[in-house]
Amino acid sequence: MFKTIDQPADCEIQSVIRFLTAKNVSAAEIHKQISDVYGPNAMSSSKVRKWVRAFKDGRENVHDEPRSGRPSVITDDLVNAVDEKIREDRRFTISTLALEFPNVGRTTLHKVVSEKLKFRKLCARWVPRLLTEEHKLKRMACALDFLDRYHKESDQFL
Repeated sequence: MFKTIDQPADCEIQSVIRFLTAKNVSAAEIHKQISDVYGPNAMSSSKVRKWVRAFKDGRENVHDEPRSGRPSVITDDLVNAVDEKIREDRRFTISTLALEFPNVGRTTLHKVVSEKLKFRKLCARWVPRLLTEEHKLKRMACALDFLDRYHKESDQFL
């Protein structure tokens, strides 16, 4: 048995479908062969049938047609502007960025920061530790000792 090909491009599978359709192989057999080579989740049988029909009807292009829809709000200008704001103050939140860019949604800003600029959030919060009375006394003794040494040795202590 041979190894399956992981993560093939859609046009690669569609090229195989076009080739096998030209050889008059049935859609069911094409789906079986694609599943054997690319894995069972590469393409559904209904999608294979759709592509077989398209190629039989004269389609030659194996690439998906561009779809209409809402254009992306994420532009190079927006990415550069967000990058500038982040570099001004690294301690930003998506909420503070949303105040700087009121016409851009929070989800879009998060996508720009995490996917386009490749930033990730690290937890850098310092939480005070609860000290026991003994620890407090030791700290006080050390501080007093340092003060005494400073008074005796002045700048030589530092």
